[in-house]
Amino acid sequence: MTASISVWVAGARPRTLPAALAPILAGIASALPVVESATTGRFVGVALLCFVVALALQVGVNYANDYSDGIRGTDDQRVGPTRLVATGLATPSAVRAAAFASFGLAAVAGLGIVIITGHWWLLLVGAAAILAAWFYTGGSRPYGYLGLGELFVFVFFGLVATVGTTYVLSGAAPAWSWVAAVSVGALASALLVVNNLRDVATDSESGKHTLATRLGEGRTRWFFVALIAVAVGGVVVFSTLTTWWTIVALLAFVVLVRPVKALLMGARGRDLVGTLQATGMAELGVGLGLLVGILIG
Repeated sequence: MTASISVWVAGARPRTLPAALAPILAGIASALPVVESATTGRFVGVALLCFVVALALQVGVNYANDYSDGIRGTDDQRVGPTRLVATGLATPSAVRAAAFASFGLAAVAGLGIVIITGHWWLLLVGAAAILAAWFYTGGSRPYGYLGLGELFVFVFFGLVATVGTTYVLSGAAPAWSWVAAVSVGALASALLVVNNLRDVATDSESGKHTLATRLGEGRTRWFFVALIAVAVGGVVVFSTLTTWWTIVALLAFVVLVRPVKALLMGARGRDLVGTLQATGMAELGVGLGLLVGILIG
């Protein structure tokens, strides 16, 4: 069976891509105050490669998650986006190959960054990112089943992606880049928190012990709110360290007001899809807001 392009696009879960774009935007914003010129071909080229790495890793982890959960049977009753393996829209081997192809693209783009910058030790960071992407739900003891998914997302889609982008663009990792990384990482983790909260019932039945199943619904909801608060605080601190124009990034949180209210009122299952989408847009908005604020300031 050959799946159509639209099926593969749906399986890549495009609504999760803001989680990949936001840290790169925040990393670029953090690099601009310390680079002599951001108009050079080198700066633009490395920035574009950073986007490719992040997007390819995000798509890769989505396909890898689809494959691993699909063959385990934990996706059979999910209410979220299209699952290729669980629904039989694509064979497990094809989905696994798509994951590896995505990781391969990320590796090639990452190698390009290393060659341009000369920071060869970053190959180890890239390898760690790919391994983390695969073993989220892959392997005999996936860390996503141990309640560690949010931590790894914070590290790799927050700290590593944001500060790493700043470093390869500027050769430095200033304090404000770490603050931006915390803000973006908190939102990336919040995205996974609400995703797992949506699936908490089916995950519990299938033996997938995410952080949401361990904390319980009530504490998970407040953990989500705490992560949003950390992200807001990060934007404020970033503004004090750079320019107050970056406070414009706080506008991104407006889209979360109604979804967060619904979450705290007990929304479950498909009713959390709106919160999931809003969290992704808020994360992207923060990345864009920081970049726009830096450019204006």
